[in-house]
Amino acid sequence: MDDNRHKLEKLRRFNWWMFIFHLAQGVVVVLVSTNFKLPITTTYLTFNTTSQSPSPTTTTLFHLPLAWLVAIFFFNSALAHLIIATVYNQTYNANLLQGINKARWVEYSISATIMLIAIAMLVGIYDLQTLVAIFALGILMNLQGLAMETYNQGRTTTNWLAFKLGSLAGVVPWLLVAISFWASAHFGSGQIPTFVYWIYASIFLAFNCFAVNMVLQYKKVGKWSDYLYGERVYIILSLVAKSLLAWQIFFGTLRP
Repeated sequence: MDDNRHKLEKLRRFNWWMFIFHLAQGVVVVLVSTNFKLPITTTYLTFNTTSQSPSPTTTTLFHLPLAWLVAIFFFNSALAHLIIATVYNQTYNANLLQGINKARWVEYSISATIMLIAIAMLVGIYDLQTLVAIFALGILMNLQGLAMETYNQGRTTTNWLAFKLGSLAGVVPWLLVAISFWASAHFGSGQIPTFVYWIYASIFLAFNCFAVNMVLQYKKVGKWSDYLYGERVYIILSLVAKSLLAWQIFFGTLRP
């Protein structure tokens, strides 16, 4: 018990540091980035008087500052770590000792989904309807992580259904982005910048590391037999993935 108290106190301090790191990066992105914006569009049917048939029409609804999109997922994580380190800490600790972290999945459902939206827009997916679908799939993917931990409370054998459903939901946004790469190369001028390909590969790998971490936790491999060790890995992965995406976007499009 003393060992757990020591680990939980270290995690509380670690969350304080994560609050600072995420907040600082979000502020820096806002302060030093250019005012680069991407359009949000919608497509609807209109009647084509020439062909005498319905035809799709696309219009721009508004332009979204990319720097703020990046900053939001930093600020969201910073707020979550602040709450965990302060008013939610006792509940957080109690949940961790039961092998569950509800706050993690709620935070991821927002920040990771915004990350997916940013990546989608970088490859030219501007359609509001598609972005809403990607947003919903991102939320579903992460809340299946919560379902996984909830359904396996007190079980001696692991039920992997929620993990599989979350993986299925999570792979669809990446397929949509891959289709955009393909369409640009085969039908367009292939003008997607090289750094976006690096973002796709690196963040796809980073997202899969979260799934690997969960598998290692439930299979109790080595140090992952201690749920608190896996929690620390989740926190590190979150910082690495967000930082990696943010600064690749910054040096690719937001650098003054």
